[in-house]
Parts: sequence; C-alpha cells; structure tokens
Amino acid sequence: MELKIYNIKGEDTGKKIELNDEIFAIEPNDHAIYLDVKQFMANNRQGTHKSKERNEIAHSTRKLKKQKGTGGARCGDLKAPIFVGGGRVFGPRPRKYDFKLNKKVKSLARKSALAYKAKENAIVVIEDLSFAAPRTKEFVQLVNNLQLTDKKTVVVLNEPNPNVFLSARNVVKSSVSIVSELNTYRILDAQNLVLTESSVAAINNL
Repeated sequence: MELKIYNIKGEDTGKKIELNDEIFAIEPNDHAIYLDVKQFMANNRQGTHKSKERNEIAHSTRKLKKQKGTGGARCGDLKAPIFVGGGRVFGPRPRKYDFKLNKKVKSLARKSALAYKAKENAIVVIEDLSFAAPRTKEFVQLVNNLQLTDKKTVVVLNEPNPNVFLSARNVVKSSVSIVSELNTYRILDAQNLVLTESSVAAINNL
C-alpha cells in the first residue's frame, strides 16, 4: 500500500511511501481491539471510590426508642443503614481495575486499529517536522493546510520533539504522540492520523 507524502504546506512532494501490508492491510480483529481498549480504560480508573459502612459512622450508640410497644419496627442506633446519615450496606471500597493482557494480543489490536484507519483513508503522511521554536500558529497552519480543521487529529512522530509538543498543546482536537506511545485507543479515538516519514518507517518495523 502506497501513500503520497505531503509537506507542511499541504502540497504533494511527488514522493510516495510504502506501508507494510502485514500491519496496514491485515483483517482487523475486533475482539483483540475490544480487549485492548477495555484494558486501557480499566488501567486509567483510579478506583478510589469509598463509602462509609456502619462501623465507620460517628453517631451515638444510644437506643432510640424502647424495644416493644411503639407499633413500629425495632431499631438500635442511628448508624443503622435504614436511617439518613447511617452506614451504607455493601458500599464501594477502593480497588484496582487493571488486568494483564498478552503482548501479542495488544500488538494485534494496534495493527487492527491501523488497518481500520488505512481502510477509511484516514492516514496522511508528511515530511518530518522540525519547528525551530514552539509556535502554535505554525501547528494550526499545518492542520489547516492538510484540510483537517475541526477533525480530531493525532500527529505521530518517531522521536519526542518538545517544540512540536508545545506547539500543539493548546490546539483543540489535535494532539501529538510518538510511535512507542501510540496505542489502540488513541488510534481509534482520532478521526485522522498524520504520520511523519520516520514514524512510518518505525511502524513498518513493529
């Protein structure tokens, strides 16, 4: 599979780059994608939810009324769950939601996500970026030149570039990632992927 290479002005450079068919042209595995996205979202959960149970409530333990003769149900103290301000029965406790997933499954999921983007023609390849200084205006101009305005876009670099990261920091619907941090969730969450030449070479060797 070949794609054209564009410059930062959105112009066709006349060059083309080959995408690895073993990654971008495979039959996507939806179940692997489901597992990888589920793990990503589960690992991001804090799990710090907590409600107080009966033994953790600070209330008097005096008996509220006599045991018999009132015509109502028996009751003990205000910490009982039936009273407002009482403890909660079987309330949530802090816990971890993360779980393990085989590396091969995660790799298959990432390849499947890239294959989906390739099928949707949602991948654009550009020349390697090299901003002399952080300039949000230049990054916005790049997105506009590629006709990706108002589309959720992820620009993928081969190596970290502080100037590019800082330039994209305040741009709505646009973000920057590097190949080693690119995951299934981010690929699928984006409407378009903008890959640099060096990042394509790195992805082809995954």
